[in-house]
Amino acid sequence: MNLEQGHSGLVTPQRSRLLSLDWYRTLRGSSRHAFWAAFLGYALDAFDYQIFSFVLTATAAAFGLTTGQSGLIATVTLVVSAFGGILAGVFADLIGRVRTLMLTIAVYSLFTFLSGLAPNYGFLLLFRSLQGLGFGGEWAAGAILIAEVADPAQRGRVLGMVQSSWAVGWGLALVAYTLVFSFFPVSIAWRISFCLGILPGLLTLYVRSRVPEPEVFVQTRAAEQQAAGDRMPSTRSSLLQIFQPDLLGRTLPATLLAIGAQGGYYAIFTWLPTFLKTVRHLSVVGSAPYLAVVIIGSFVGYVTSGYINDWLGRRPTFAIYAICSAALIFLYTQIPSGANGLLLVLGAPLGFFASGIFSGFGSFLAEIFPSRARGAGQGFCYNFGRGVGAFFPTIIGFLSGAIGLGGAIGFGACAYALCLIALLLLPETRGKRLVAVD
Repeated sequence: MNLEQGHSGLVTPQRSRLLSLDWYRTLRGSSRHAFWAAFLGYALDAFDYQIFSFVLTATAAAFGLTTGQSGLIATVTLVVSAFGGILAGVFADLIGRVRTLMLTIAVYSLFTFLSGLAPNYGFLLLFRSLQGLGFGGEWAAGAILIAEVADPAQRGRVLGMVQSSWAVGWGLALVAYTLVFSFFPVSIAWRISFCLGILPGLLTLYVRSRVPEPEVFVQTRAAEQQAAGDRMPSTRSSLLQIFQPDLLGRTLPATLLAIGAQGGYYAIFTWLPTFLKTVRHLSVVGSAPYLAVVIIGSFVGYVTSGYINDWLGRRPTFAIYAICSAALIFLYTQIPSGANGLLLVLGAPLGFFASGIFSGFGSFLAEIFPSRARGAGQGFCYNFGRGVGAFFPTIIGFLSGAIGLGGAIGFGACAYALCLIALLLLPETRGKRLVAVD
């Protein structure tokens, strides 16, 4: 596949084959290995992150935590993940997409495992924070890698499928949580659940042996070294460029878009298992079907969003998903007592829209930044947005004491207004080719 062809820089999606599997057939050779490395890496990233939301109640009981302290763990993890994502973006421009992907997987695996050995709240907060470095970095490295090997007309679909692996990892976390808490006492079940997080580290062996750097990255590095007299490029040329006048107009609204989407997402899904237990009065096993419906909806939303992004375009898709996400979060959290059946009805569309909105980020951010600063741009915008959005779980934890957890989560729907503002300032990039020098 040659991504350097074309004069206009744009290609037209084949709408007649909208629902085909052409996206996978266009991945050949090492590109397929890259896809599976990113897919599995993100799925296991989701497992290691989401396992915390499932064991949140048990962990709080073990250490005697308030809802504010529990929310602080989630927030600190996400804030640190923002730094991890920014660093990973810079490293992806410096040492390569593949090496950075391996490093991030190793980090989030190790510190999820150590979280299971934490002797007190302080150590748990520390280990979850460090886990955030890898958690945030994995998406940045994996999304850039896939964006650069995917066919331009199919890029939304390919990134949508990679994004769908979050639901796969989330589902694995639910299965592990249900099994572990069914067979072990609560006092140690949460520790076992965390310790399972070491398993993703094995994926680094596959990445190392099968996945080369994208051709676009190799060509870009060669051009930079030739221009600099064969000297290694500095990290400044990557990170600082996104704040220069030619790119700042894209960096700021893209970051705002990420803040809105992630603030709304973490508002509902960090607290969802706790909401089902404390507000809807469901047991561990009893809440599983309600969570499963949301997860299935999320998977379908991720995949479908990829197709819609290539069909309607990036901006219209983001707008549709943002509006529907806000409405569904509000409705889901305001269901009257005793009407739990409505949770099953609204759970699938809630997961569909609130999760599916993220499928557009990998392709959109890669398309609005040039190759010379793509890693830094993608890593900064998405992860700074995550860092700011990370404050929503803590805000909701403290607000819940005054207005109840359901009302506090409903407040998170306001975050999506930021998405709509950001979209007014961003260009449409559907089908854009990614070239080595632009």
